[in-house]
Amino acid sequence: MAIEVEAPPTVIQNPVLTGFHPDPSILRVGDDYYLATSTFEWFPGVSLHHSRDLVNWRPLGGALTGEEFLQMRGVRDSGGVWAPCLSYTDGLFHLVYSNVGTYGGGFWDTPNYLVTAPDITGPWSEPVTLHGLGFDASMFHDDDGRSWMLSMSADYRPGRETFAGIVLQEYDRSARQLRGEPVVVFTGTSAGLTEAPHLYRRDGWYYLVTAEGGTFWKHQVTVARSRDIQGPYEVDPAGPTLTSWPDPSLTLQKAGHGSLVATPDDEWFLAHLVGRPLTERGRCVLGRETAIQRVEWSADGWPRVAGARPADQVAAPALTPHPWPDEPERDDFDAPALGTPWSTLRRPPSPEWLSLSDRPGHLRLYGGESPSSLRNPSLVGRRVQHASSTFEAQVSFEPTSFRQMAGVVAYYNTLNWVYARLTWHDAHGPSVDVLASNRGRLLNTGVPVPVADPAAGVVLRVELEGSALRFAHGLPGGELQWWPETHDASVLSDEYALELLDENEHTQGFTGAFFGLWAQDLTGGRRPADFAYAEYRAL
Repeated sequence: MAIEVEAPPTVIQNPVLTGFHPDPSILRVGDDYYLATSTFEWFPGVSLHHSRDLVNWRPLGGALTGEEFLQMRGVRDSGGVWAPCLSYTDGLFHLVYSNVGTYGGGFWDTPNYLVTAPDITGPWSEPVTLHGLGFDASMFHDDDGRSWMLSMSADYRPGRETFAGIVLQEYDRSARQLRGEPVVVFTGTSAGLTEAPHLYRRDGWYYLVTAEGGTFWKHQVTVARSRDIQGPYEVDPAGPTLTSWPDPSLTLQKAGHGSLVATPDDEWFLAHLVGRPLTERGRCVLGRETAIQRVEWSADGWPRVAGARPADQVAAPALTPHPWPDEPERDDFDAPALGTPWSTLRRPPSPEWLSLSDRPGHLRLYGGESPSSLRNPSLVGRRVQHASSTFEAQVSFEPTSFRQMAGVVAYYNTLNWVYARLTWHDAHGPSVDVLASNRGRLLNTGVPVPVADPAAGVVLRVELEGSALRFAHGLPGGELQWWPETHDASVLSDEYALELLDENEHTQGFTGAFFGLWAQDLTGGRRPADFAYAEYRAL
């Protein structure tokens, strides 16, 4: 009897990294491929993924695990780590990243740093401080042994172009410092907002890959080239290498911010960010994701994507398929450290506020500051990666004040979230309800339901279906009861979070939706909440 063997995948299915994974930097070292993506105000900084075939990707967690690499207490929403870049030379991985503390209001505080490691999983070196001229820093290692740092150049001066071009400066690897003077080598095209530089060398040409048009609907990848690393750079006469802007019917919108990689057989691919709106050019609850397109070189030496449009499926490279085991849906918190799906907000896991050993088999969160806090929140979250998904947790918590609360949250930023929580109601004592924040305006929803024994635990669940969020509660082992209210999930999106006050002052939206475990104690008493498990499932 013949045994049927499933054929290996012949296509790359986009996006390859679903949910909040923007600004991809792709790198090949030997037979291994790596993706580094932005994490903004979430720890660990710089999300890393690994593949052997460009089809199947596994999460490695984050590179910047502690405050010795990254200080983010007080960083505003959508600040923090912007657009990291991975490179490799001298047997070391080089990781460049920006830690954006200020944007809007005309000024930008964009210090850039470099860490190195002999292995992608670390240990990473003490950070080297680079310049703060602009964000989206990258590193290029030339064939002659010299290394160069690139970034966009930010100009605060009234009447000047804020995105003032791409700046290049030599980096001395032995001295671990920049040398010489920065030079603006490219000022972009009429699309404007030129950023995200990545530099490559092929057949005697330097190819400068940039993002233009802003990170929303008009986003694009622009390629320019020069025989001299310092330019002048000539733009591809065919126009953008990739953009979704001319076709709002495409599944993958916002295509831009790309980086190139070649296989050992000289097959070329472009990793780039995309968004998948709920409606045509509507809101993208899953945030900005990572996709991969095939690149062909034209007869006159330009890297081009077919039709300059992103495709949902792309022919896979001639590499041996290498699938990875599926990530478990449920976490029973019986490991000594948080698993790779988890992130923490603005501060890394530490005994100051989080423990996996104080009550074995539980994640204990000590009550942090308010949901509006930019300093010391107690929030452990994971990216929402499917448009239909559910998240459930069991929490034990004994509030004695309305200032104490813990539960599960559908979270975007400090202003936009929906929170099913166990708290104290004057009329009922310990109770579960739902509290929502819409651009900072609080709304109580969901009739409070008393909990007779909060120490024994309650189960809270959030379900996402397209643009709808629903919440449920129940006792462990019992049937869940759904609150009748349906919440608009699209408020948990980059598009909704973006608020413009004038041409300079604004609140950005870059991060996508999270499901999370949250605890507050506004009395300052740090009352603990214990989570027995958390489970995320695609529906």
